[in-house]
Amino acid sequence: MSKKFLLLIFLLIAACALPFLVSNYRTFQLTLVLVYAIALLGLNLLTGYSGQISLGHGAFYALGAYCTAILMSKAGLPYWATVPLAGAVCLVAGFLFGLPALRLEGLYLALATFALGVSMPQLLKYHHLEQWTGGVQGIVIEKPNAPFSLPLNPDRWLYFFTLAVAIVMFVLAWNLVRGRVGRALVAIRDQHVAAEAMGVNGALYKSAAFGVSAMYTGVAGALGAIAVQFVAPDSFNVFLSITLLVGVVVGGLASISGALYGALFIQFVPNIADEISKAAPWAIFGVFMLGFVYLMPTGVAGAIRLLSAKRRSP
Repeated sequence: MSKKFLLLIFLLIAACALPFLVSNYRTFQLTLVLVYAIALLGLNLLTGYSGQISLGHGAFYALGAYCTAILMSKAGLPYWATVPLAGAVCLVAGFLFGLPALRLEGLYLALATFALGVSMPQLLKYHHLEQWTGGVQGIVIEKPNAPFSLPLNPDRWLYFFTLAVAIVMFVLAWNLVRGRVGRALVAIRDQHVAAEAMGVNGALYKSAAFGVSAMYTGVAGALGAIAVQFVAPDSFNVFLSITLLVGVVVGGLASISGALYGALFIQFVPNIADEISKAAPWAIFGVFMLGFVYLMPTGVAGAIRLLSAKRRSP
């Protein structure tokens, strides 16, 4: 067996053991790390692999979260059934949004997605939708218990459920980027004129990338809603979209493993900054972010690849 495969087995065993070694609150934080990793993976498929900058993915996260909350509270569906449904809704929404966005590139596309992120909280507060969204009060949902009388509390069960979903999503992304679709996206990102000359349908692939990226983010939003047990419009402001983009850059663009590193950063570094300075936590967070960008310009995943290459070189 290769060293990479053995490392993956070790990491999986460690991930399964962690909830039994830490408190329930830490288990909840680790669940959010997995949630953010799925969202960052989706954004990386769009920004890192196809080169389309998005500042509005918080809107798809919110859409997935509200789909789950509404289906659980209004329709009475089980939590596990709402996750694929939320992903399907976001897949369609992302694909449809990607169609008009085909005319935009670079900063213009970023501004268009930024507008989506800014407008989403206001749409969720719209009074004609209050019977579904709960308006400014939001929706409260219950955290599921472990099935089959498993000896796990709700926090640990939800962690394992999220871990299983995350593994599936990471495997799908790994196969996607290493196949024909991944090569087409990279070709469009690097030289879209040459790619189209070689027969790559740029419009189709870009729209599909938007849809798949939104699907990943919607699944993450659904899992996040179940973990937090509450959704409200102000929880999904444009700062969430910017935070997701920060996580992608810090973790490493065009990197599958970078999604996990970025998720660890956006989940734990703000807490560390708050412990260092109660007066100016975001200033400390900015220092951390500048340090990561300066010391690891290709992200954490890129720095690890560079160190591995140096070790292998004679």
